[in-house]
Amino acid sequence: MPLREAVSHARRQLAAAGCETPRLDAELLLAAALRVGRERLVIDGDRPLTPAQAQRFAALLERRRAREPVAYVLGRRAFRHLTLVVDRRVLIPRPETELLVEVGLRLAPGSRVVDVGTGSGAVALALKDERPDLAVRGTDISAAALAVARDNASRLNLDVTFTHADLLDGAPCEAVVANLPYVPQDAALPPEISRYEPSQALFAGVDGLSLVRRLVTTAAAEPISLIALEISPEQAGEVTRLVSGAGFGSVIVHRDLGGRERVVVGFR
Repeated sequence: MPLREAVSHARRQLAAAGCETPRLDAELLLAAALRVGRERLVIDGDRPLTPAQAQRFAALLERRRAREPVAYVLGRRAFRHLTLVVDRRVLIPRPETELLVEVGLRLAPGSRVVDVGTGSGAVALALKDERPDLAVRGTDISAAALAVARDNASRLNLDVTFTHADLLDGAPCEAVVANLPYVPQDAALPPEISRYEPSQALFAGVDGLSLVRRLVTTAAAEPISLIALEISPEQAGEVTRLVSGAGFGSVIVHRDLGGRERVVVGFR
């Protein structure tokens, strides 16, 4: 089967399975099976698959048909200027989480910042990559997630310390950024999320804010001048009240590319 037909055939299968971006997924998986860039699928569209390539593609395609996220199938995810290794031990970094990095980029030179609930290390590593002057560390309660973060730091040669901790680790810092679990416990999620991503990184009590409340309370008792929290848009009002009530006198809400209220930032 020529590459062009292989993409079309896979697209139909993935669309039938309910995947939202079947053509893109098919192209990414075929490029991975061929170990080439996606552009080669167009340039070499009439070239036939070898038996070995067809076998690799079929195996990847079967995983995606079962609604396993493409990032897990490929074992990697782009975030800012980095390519991170990801697997089912960590949440897949989302584009909206890049807002936390943008907040951190505005910190004063040499600031100490902790990425709470670091997961794959995405936010902490992107901050260090783009602002080498910052003293960056990440914390997570999951030892499995920390192993992924440390592997990413080592592979990318970025000097970020990762610590096993339940929220803050007790070390001093000027700023806290956090993409904590914020999904209500009874929320219905797409199968890519509910079947494959770690529930510990998703759910946080009846309204999804149990961990956010704990972090805000803890941060309020420390000499922290900035806290930035990724949240679900419908939580923006409540989280703004929480942050303001904890003594962060100035609160700003940043919107994501879809115009939804996504990151609450408190200053003092």
